Amino acid sequence: MFESGESGFVFPFRYVWFAEADSVPSVEVLFSVPKKFHKRANRRNLLRRRTKEAYRLQKGIVRCGAPVNLDLALIYSSKEALPYKTIAHAVRQILETIAERL
Repeated sequence: MFESGESGFVFPFRYVWFAEADSVPSVEVLFSVPKKFHKRANRRNLLRRRTKEAYRLQKGIVRCGAPVNLDLALIYSSKEALPYKTIAHAVRQILETIAERL
């Protein structure tokens, strides 16, 4: 996925996605908060939980498209812990961008 997929950046996420046609639609998502920027595990877990919740509430955006097998990686790349609202807005922009290109 990282070699052949498409990528982009929406603050605070770098995202990589790869889609291929399939008879059964499926979506797999990877959430990553690098230790390089957030040394404490509790901070990484907090940001990962916020990202997962934002995706869970908005995953319908990508599900309504064509039947494809979609792999998506969301990599948190800010050195600051941002509020949930900012994270949710970024995740929504990413999912809308991907949905348009499917």
